[in-house]
Amino acid sequence: MSEISVLLVEDHVITRQGIRELLKQESDLRVVGEVGNGEDAVAATTELQPDVVIMDVALPGINGVEATRQIKLIRPATAVLVLSAYDDDEYVFALLDAGAAGYLLKTTDGDELVNAVRAVNKGEPVLGPAVLRKVINRSRFPNKGSRRERPAEGLSERELNVIRLAARGLGNKQIADELSLSPRTVEGHLRSIFNKLAVGSRTEAVLYGLRKGWLAMEDLS
Repeated sequence: MSEISVLLVEDHVITRQGIRELLKQESDLRVVGEVGNGEDAVAATTELQPDVVIMDVALPGINGVEATRQIKLIRPATAVLVLSAYDDDEYVFALLDAGAAGYLLKTTDGDELVNAVRAVNKGEPVLGPAVLRKVINRSRFPNKGSRRERPAEGLSERELNVIRLAARGLGNKQIADELSLSPRTVEGHLRSIFNKLAVGSRTEAVLYGLRKGWLAMEDLS
């Protein structure tokens, strides 16, 4: 199993040290850098090119939202996993819109965080329970003024099935098994979905599907 390189972005040193020690216990995870503000997060991502950035929200200088936006512009392949003390709507949706692949609260336990790092590295969305409820509620009562315009989707029935399974957190191989396809074919469907929806990650695609009403509560369980 290849190592997953991780950059920690957290301004509280004690918290950062605790996360680092947690990740060090996992043979497939390697912390390649630690920074305490948004500007350094962008610079370190450019230099170190980590697979995953664990991002705090409240940072000195530019906050986690703007740092995430800049990181995704500079290095789209890096997955940003937000680990925050805040679950305010303004933070949650601003970060997801900025391209974050996941959003967990700092009440998350260690195993959940480790599994989330692995999941976002594979392109799978990770949303904590409280955050997921907000996303579902927003999909039921969307604010039309906050939507960004998208091109016509034109998803096939097969692509809709793929996105529904992705919403349940299934990986490519699991989706392939469910639909009697090869993992490579699933990857092709996901690329097609991203292109048609003009999104860059599974998280964005799932959020869009929720807003459109393609996904129901049972699709997320």
